[in-house]
Amino acid sequence: MTAQRLRLGVNIDHVATLRNARGGDLPDPVRAAVLAEQSGADGITAHLREDRRHIRDADIAAIKEAIDIPLNFELAATREMQAIARTIAPHAVCVVPERREERTTEGGLEVAADQNRLSHFIGPLRDAGARVSMFIAPELSQIEASARIGAPVVEFHCGAYCNFDTEGDIVAREAEFARLADGAKRAADLGLEVHMGHGLSYQNVTPIAALPEVAELNIGHFLMGEALFIGLPPALAEMRRLMDAARA
Repeated sequence: MTAQRLRLGVNIDHVATLRNARGGDLPDPVRAAVLAEQSGADGITAHLREDRRHIRDADIAAIKEAIDIPLNFELAATREMQAIARTIAPHAVCVVPERREERTTEGGLEVAADQNRLSHFIGPLRDAGARVSMFIAPELSQIEASARIGAPVVEFHCGAYCNFDTEGDIVAREAEFARLADGAKRAADLGLEVHMGHGLSYQNVTPIAALPEVAELNIGHFLMGEALFIGLPPALAEMRRLMDAARA
């Protein structure tokens, strides 16, 4: 497979987290989305959680209006979120698991055991023109179930790989990377577009970016943290450089 240019989606959730920690309107996640676009992002990702702990309804609408690049709207598989997505009409919808007590998304969506419900959930979103992706672990059962229900895209949760990288367990890290690589091949064989995200940083992105089956990376927390020190444009530029070098 010939490696194509890898897209970079920038998640701006934690700009809203910082805003909400104090209240008020600043820092503005819409401004972050626009700046990310100006700095070379290929898309903007935002997760409207049921508890609205960071992104709010008004943020989603304002971001969609402010940017000219695709909006990837992350949401739980609920009737409320489906209705919001159909109203906002984003370019893409990524269905994610969600628990109130978690700090961040802790794993992949259980598609294999919930195929009927999820098939009916994503149908109206696809009919409305959204590119639907399922946020899953790199497990064959979840990949194959995602294909069966008609999701054109899967996004793999990279958290385990990234955590092993931080903890220095090389054997476990390599095993988890192999799962991601094998999963990407299987998904591509099934005709699915492959995305990856969660926990990616300058230190661990290169092997993931080098996988030829991967079309898009969605990165947020690391980039927003790095931006506190060097600014968002330089932070994105370095990630873009690493991604392009991996593909070269």
